[in-house]
Amino acid sequence: MAPHISRKTRVTGGALAAAALLAAGITVGTAGASPAPAPHKDASPLQLSASHRAELLRDADGTKAQTAKALGLGGQEKLVVKDVIKDADGTTHTRYDRTFAGLPVLGGDLVVHTAKGGAIKSTTKSTQKSIKVASTTAKIAPQAAAKSAQGTAVKSLAAKKAPAAQTPKKVVWAASGSPVLAYDTVVKGVQKDGTPSRLHVITDANTGKKLFQYDEIHTGKGESEYSGSVELGTKKDGGKFTLTDDGRGGHKTTDLGNSESGDGKPFSDDDDAWGTGKADDPQTAAVDAHYGAAETWDYYKTVHGRSGIKGDGKGASSRVHYGNSYVNAFWDDSCFCMTYGDGEGNKKPLTAIDVAAHEMSHGVTSATANLTYSGESGGLNEGTSDIFGTSVEFYAKNDKDPGDYLIGEKIDINGDGKPLRYMDKPSKDGQSQDNWDSNTGNLDPHYSSGVANHFFYLLSEGSGPKEIGGVKYDSPTADGKKVEGIGRDKAEKIWFKALTEYMTSNTDYKAAREATIKAATDLYKADSPEVKGVEAAWTGVAVK
Repeated sequence: MAPHISRKTRVTGGALAAAALLAAGITVGTAGASPAPAPHKDASPLQLSASHRAELLRDADGTKAQTAKALGLGGQEKLVVKDVIKDADGTTHTRYDRTFAGLPVLGGDLVVHTAKGGAIKSTTKSTQKSIKVASTTAKIAPQAAAKSAQGTAVKSLAAKKAPAAQTPKKVVWAASGSPVLAYDTVVKGVQKDGTPSRLHVITDANTGKKLFQYDEIHTGKGESEYSGSVELGTKKDGGKFTLTDDGRGGHKTTDLGNSESGDGKPFSDDDDAWGTGKADDPQTAAVDAHYGAAETWDYYKTVHGRSGIKGDGKGASSRVHYGNSYVNAFWDDSCFCMTYGDGEGNKKPLTAIDVAAHEMSHGVTSATANLTYSGESGGLNEGTSDIFGTSVEFYAKNDKDPGDYLIGEKIDINGDGKPLRYMDKPSKDGQSQDNWDSNTGNLDPHYSSGVANHFFYLLSEGSGPKEIGGVKYDSPTADGKKVEGIGRDKAEKIWFKALTEYMTSNTDYKAAREATIKAATDLYKADSPEVKGVEAAWTGVAVK
């Protein structure tokens, strides 16, 4: 099985088994308020300054108790403000995590949609179950949960010895079934291909039964290898220049020097001319990574009004030259960074534009819907990174790496010159799904993501044979019916709005259909060609 650019690397023999499908994600309830909002002419997200966003977050935090009461939450439940988006029409979408008796509720996240005057219009919840457990006293000792989690990690990571487990934390598990008291144990290790792992194992605190598992690691002016001569944001420090982009939140690119830990050393240059365009110059990979991060920042800010990965105006960081001949790239929330290997034989760094944007987009997903990386929500998570990786590549308008609906076409990760994934017909890679079926949630997220990728292509360009930018495509549909595209510009705005305002951690494909229809309705009105296009594209991939 070929490796993947991804939030988490490929699943091999003993790696993470796909978990059962989680509860459906989007549910709109009135919570005693008015019905879902009528469509507006301009429901696109505003570009919020850091201070304006901080003010909205403070306001939400100051009224979270009243909001919980308005939603009818129980006395032991509290809301924790996570993110906020405000539309041009005045509608505000505030995303909350939830606690019960002080314990985090996994799968309890929700989004509250409020009108300009502050009245609640509707809510989007990851679960409709009432959050309550009989007792918060566990029958199983934390040491037993840790030992069980270590056993799970040995099998999942194909480890020869038990990796180190952190002290289990008590939580309420509400992502599937009825809420139960549980332990969340993080086991640190290394996957078979060298990717670091922080495996979360969720264990029933009363029976010891394993409920779920997922990995926290999100697998993923200079002369660049893939993009030609490019402009870079740099900073002069002590007479030398470093790859620090203060114009984009202070984003930094550092050199791991083939190590597998640490922040990496700053790149330094005397004349602010970086790289040679060849992989044997260590600066070249840094140029590609730094440039890709800049284009991704600019894309989210210009197209979607989002300043930085978290929307707070703060830059992430990029680490290049990870490991030795490491054929992958990954996003890691704990360091708020992208990390890139140099490919087979250290000759093909995984730093092309769509790869950089793919990895950073995992961070956007984490900061918003936080789609759980397993089951159908995992496919949607991976698909979201492909969708925005492609969108950034088109946005960059780089002659050396023009936009296309191919994923990883520059990095030759399979060694045969072929792209890693295809959006027009995902099954061309030999593994991905073109259309949804009842087994989709059991697939590795890289393959179940094909449904989202195919939907996005159909929504953007439509079905059938065509040539775009010199690349030939031929996209089929599940029922053989023709689909007319609405254009990529509209498609990416619909997906972003659906992700950030109407998807939650448990969203599956059926719920993603509802979320995108709602987003298209907000942006373009009910029964518009755009809404009909969304419906037709989902039908084209057998999601009804």
